[in-house]
Amino acid sequence: MDLTNFESSLSLALHTDPSPSPQPSYRAPIADDSVYLLRDADLRDPLHNRPIPLQLLDQLAETGGFGCVNTNLGEESDEVEQEGKEVRILGYTMCAKRERRWESPSSCSSSSVLPSKRTKVEPDLELRREYILSWGNQPLSAADPDIFEIMEKERRRQVLGIELVASENFVCQGVLDALGSHLTNKYSEGFPGARYYGGNKYIDQIEWLCHDRALKAFDLDPGCWGVNVQPYSCTSANFAVYTGLLLPKDRIMGLDSPSGGHVSHGYNIPGGKKISGASIFFESLSYKVNPLTGYIDYDKLEEKAMDYRPKILICGGSSYPREWDYARFRLIADKCGAILMCDMAHISGLVAAKECLSPFDYCDIVTSTTHKSLRGPRGGIIFFRKGKIQKKQGVCLGRTDDHGRYDFEERINFAVFPSLQGGPHNNHIAALAVALKQVATPEYTAYIRQVKRNAQTLASALLRRNCKLITGGTDNHLLVWDLRTFGLTGKNFEKVCEACHISLNKTPIFGDNGAISPGGVRIGTPAMTTRGCLEGDFEMIADFLLRAAHIASTIQKEHGKIQLEFQKGLESSRDVIELRSQVESFALQFAMPGCDV
Repeated sequence: MDLTNFESSLSLALHTDPSPSPQPSYRAPIADDSVYLLRDADLRDPLHNRPIPLQLLDQLAETGGFGCVNTNLGEESDEVEQEGKEVRILGYTMCAKRERRWESPSSCSSSSVLPSKRTKVEPDLELRREYILSWGNQPLSAADPDIFEIMEKERRRQVLGIELVASENFVCQGVLDALGSHLTNKYSEGFPGARYYGGNKYIDQIEWLCHDRALKAFDLDPGCWGVNVQPYSCTSANFAVYTGLLLPKDRIMGLDSPSGGHVSHGYNIPGGKKISGASIFFESLSYKVNPLTGYIDYDKLEEKAMDYRPKILICGGSSYPREWDYARFRLIADKCGAILMCDMAHISGLVAAKECLSPFDYCDIVTSTTHKSLRGPRGGIIFFRKGKIQKKQGVCLGRTDDHGRYDFEERINFAVFPSLQGGPHNNHIAALAVALKQVATPEYTAYIRQVKRNAQTLASALLRRNCKLITGGTDNHLLVWDLRTFGLTGKNFEKVCEACHISLNKTPIFGDNGAISPGGVRIGTPAMTTRGCLEGDFEMIADFLLRAAHIASTIQKEHGKIQLEFQKGLESSRDVIELRSQVESFALQFAMPGCDV
């Protein structure tokens, strides 16, 4: 007899007393842990519609056909008994086998009183709590061995290699600690003192402290400058400025990407395709460098700006190795009625250490990354003028409010949130505050000075070896090497360097077909200076780079420029293996902050 028929039979059970007084209850044995509780008033014979003799019920209880029930429902049974006896009810054979819990033998009787509802035994609460919390304290190696293994390989790559990507650096242990902290748990949409969530008392304190340190790091007056530390990157910061101050299809003007500019300033490839969001949502026109000198042609820049009339004129780039003439930019911006914005992402560390000209003396808005020469976490930052407008600067549309004061703060903050971003990354903001505290120290100034010395040493060493550098050298932390004199592309040279554990990046050279085959590489000194390299070490790095260029030339002569064939030659080159070994031995001499190997 299946349980459904059995339950139907019992639902027609008999009882001669129709009074509503409580009746003895019985528990029927079933296959799972659920407990069906039935009043004896419901027990009737479905075939004859007559009561089941009480003697039968007593016999079933005595033989275990019905489970004895603990009348104290609030307490848990202490004793467990297994039963597997066959019983017959109304001519049907039934095997009752289940785990039964008893409080005591005396508490079990056929006349136990229970509610007439279907009840489920409650699992142990402590076990459930332990099950939920068990994942929370696992180290990464236990929680996700796959990710842990890959991360350890990346750690080893960084330690064993020479890092020359100009936009990379190594952060200190304090920055790493803040990034991997409990601050990532908190949601904090809005700004300090005006959040959309509660519980942000200490988050507000962290962000305010970060504001103060950012202004102090660049020696800015809080009455004249404001700052937003929430952008997720400098590209996000730049787009927030455009969104806050412009309308769709308004015009912007920045340095051409092959000339050393950044695509977030607006860039269209020769075929007309718009590369960045800045070009998609706004109209952009680029100014260029002089093709003979590699320097920005300010006369042509002014001529273009007067014809184009951009709403925002942008200075700053990603691979321009010389100083920027901010005073000339200010004159041009005032003349054409533009807001002057600087993207100092690459040189912000030099600006803070006063080792280059400062855009804050002339610009209305200054943006930056926080992870390059600043040695902070990966993110962006926006500085903007506030307060009463200075009389020495011209007035342009959208730059001030009705009272002659800068209106950048409210518009830019609103563009960052809620227009473009959600909640800020509080762990990043705390880590940035840690880095900015270091930026304001004499030790950091000494570091930046060494970065510049190393860059000039590397440039001089390559020039002595007959290498061609754009503009013939550098004023900052990076240099651009034109590889076309070797008959090489930046892409193939980058591949050879990577195989030898040297990291740098290909970059277009003005006048080449940079969109398809960049003709140069960009090299920076901040990361290896952080590891302790001095001038003599960069002389050796120059030797490594020249050897890599010769290896690339040899592979290209033997296997051709086609990527597949070039890669085969690269993988079988003994020269690559030899140079890699020497690079690793060299790199192991220098410690890396926050990395114990």
